[in-house]
Formats: sequence, C-alpha cells, structure tokens
Amino acid sequence: MPDLTRRMLVGGLTGLVPSAALARVTAHAPVHAHAPAAAARHVAHPAHAPLHAPAIVGRAAPPKPLVMLDPGHGGKDPGAIGISGTYEKHVAEAAASELQRQLEASGRYRVAMTRADDRFIPLEGRVDIAHSHKASLFISMHADALTNRAVRGASVYTLSSKASDRQTAMLAQTENSADRYGGPQVHADSPEVQEILASLVTEETRHGAAHMASSIVTSFRPRIGLLQHPSRHASFVVLKSADIPSVLVEMGFMSNHMDEAALRQAAHRMVVAGAMVQAIDRYFATDSMVTHATG
Repeated sequence: MPDLTRRMLVGGLTGLVPSAALARVTAHAPVHAHAPAAAARHVAHPAHAPLHAPAIVGRAAPPKPLVMLDPGHGGKDPGAIGISGTYEKHVAEAAASELQRQLEASGRYRVAMTRADDRFIPLEGRVDIAHSHKASLFISMHADALTNRAVRGASVYTLSSKASDRQTAMLAQTENSADRYGGPQVHADSPEVQEILASLVTEETRHGAAHMASSIVTSFRPRIGLLQHPSRHASFVVLKSADIPSVLVEMGFMSNHMDEAALRQAAHRMVVAGAMVQAIDRYFATDSMVTHATG
C-alpha cells in the first residue's frame, strides 16, 4: 500500500481518539500569622501566632463510566429475518433498551444508545457516536442468521484482522455488508486495509475487549445457551475503535426457531440483559479496567 494511503488511514482513525484529561484543582487557604510587636525580640507564643494548615478540598468523584449500546441494523436495514418473520433490528433494539433500563436502574453507569428508534446508521457512524460520547465501553447487540437452522446459542465477538473460524468469517461478512443500505460503502475492506486498521487498536483496548468478552461468556453460561467456543473474533467494522473496548454480542440466531421464539419474549430479553449487567459490573470492577471509568 502506498505510504500516502497508509497515512490517510492512520490519520482518519486516530483523529477519532479522544484526548481530554480530567483537570485536578487543589485550593489552599492562606497561612495567617498574628504575632505581637515583641515578636522581633522573643519567639511568639503559639496562642498569639496560630498557623492554619492548608484547607483540604475533596476531589470530585470521577464521572460514572458511559456504556454505549449499539442495537444492530435499523431503518431500511432489517438485519436477519427470523423463521416466523421477526426482524433482527426490532429484537436488537428491544434487548438494548432493556439493558439500558437495568444499567441505569443500578445507578452505577451512564448509558447512551447509537439509536433509540428505527433508523439506519452506517457502521462507522456508530463508532463515531461512541467517540463523541467518550464512551468507556461499546457493546453492539445482534441476533443473526445462518443457513444451518440447527445452529443456536449466544456468542460474543472481538476485533481481529482474521476470523477465528469459517462461521465467524461469514457472520462478519454479513454484518459488514449492512452499509449497502446506505449507498456506496465508505469503509475500505481489503485484507490489507483491515490488517492496518486492526493494528491501530491499542493493546489496552484489545485487553479490555477480551476481558469483556470473557465476562459475558461467564455470565451467560449458567442461564443462556451458548455456541460451542462462544468467544470468537473477526474483522467487524463496528468494532474498529482504537481506544474504546468493543464487543459484538450475538444473543442467538433468528434462523433457529427456538432462539427466535425466545428472543421475541420480553422475559427472556430481561434474562439476557441481567446477565450482561453482571458482566459489565465484573468488567469495571477489575483493577486494570478502572482507567476506562474516568476517561
């Protein structure tokens, strides 16, 4: 790839990286000395010359971490269509709204949605929204479909220039094609470009995404059916943030009648959201992730 193209890619992505830092202001009260005139000849008695220690002003509590929820698809992009005609875009929005409700009810987080209604947003536009909110964590929610209707179960995905397996490669290709509904694709998706973009993701971000994926799998396992080897990776455009740990959650498959039926039920979506709240709690409780809560 020509150096100019590489510099344009790097410049375009790194321009999204937020650089603001919290300012710390410490106020000190002045020191007063009320010594009598004789102080020139004698050492003043403490009662006559009190020294006031600097006033200690407590630091403001850091802001609650902002979790950006991204309901997949929307508007003219229905996403996967289930066996009984259920649209993935509706399931994703309903599940994300329930997760938002539970997270806000906990009082521990701020929450924002890339979309809270039925509208189309380009994939890279979703990443831009997360950056504009200075999100601490990005979670994209989906319920895709496969040609094999027997496959069912939840799974979670992180970014990689190469797919972990053939099924994941097919899912990434399907998800990355969503921008076709918005006209000409604005993201470059050649293998070389994918590798360059993936290399720009910081090691800290990769570690955070892997930790979040592991937390979701741990929380899902006792209550929600999982794919075999549920933690996977591929080159998902929506996960290409350089500095926000990002995961894509497939809550199940609309191509499987049991998964589709479950995801249509509010009670099941509450269970999914509850498991994800537990995973998010575990993520932010980890010492190595504390820095994301103050970004």
